[in-house]
Amino acid sequence: MLSADQPNLPDSLLGPEDVGAALDVSRETLSRLTKFVDLLLKWQRSINLIGPGTVDDVWRRHVLDCGQLVRFLPDRRARVLDIGTGAGLPGMVLGILGVPNIQMIESDAKKCVFLREAARITETPVKIIEARAESALCEPADVVTARAVAPLTRLLELTERYIKTNTICFFFKGKDFKNELTDIKNSWNMQFETHPSLTQHDGVILQLESVARVHAPND
Repeated sequence: MLSADQPNLPDSLLGPEDVGAALDVSRETLSRLTKFVDLLLKWQRSINLIGPGTVDDVWRRHVLDCGQLVRFLPDRRARVLDIGTGAGLPGMVLGILGVPNIQMIESDAKKCVFLREAARITETPVKIIEARAESALCEPADVVTARAVAPLTRLLELTERYIKTNTICFFFKGKDFKNELTDIKNSWNMQFETHPSLTQHDGVILQLESVARVHAPND
């Protein structure tokens, strides 16, 4: 299993066997991940699920990138809410890896059709919510995740309604994450730490806890 301090993996293309070994999954789980990837690539021909430039390296750039998050989940039974999940990244990958309580919010109807088919063929018990993040009917979660959704200032606005006192947020961020933290310092209080990405040299998983909006004195 991946360790929390494992260094970045090589930049060379990784296939299913490489990623399966890195994530230390069973043959059955790898088979389910393969079904997911095959479906994703099939649907990619007609709708934009992932960046075209990442198609050839889908196992490293998407499956492993999302799967690395299991290292940091405080409890594998935690209720996870994935905001703007798109192709199920990271929500569907986490579900296939055995995280049991996954909800995914996605506003694009075609992507939701894809997600339902992915859940069916991989036999993954996830809940798919077709709605905008700011209006979805979801209770606060134990863990909130988001990948390639929005800058941090907007992301916190979208997720605020799903965050409770002990919620942990895991947001996938790139090299500008420090600037994004600076942008919110006068608007939000939180504790944070960063985890270097295994798959992107300048990427991090930003972990936020005790997230609360700073209110003006007259509020």
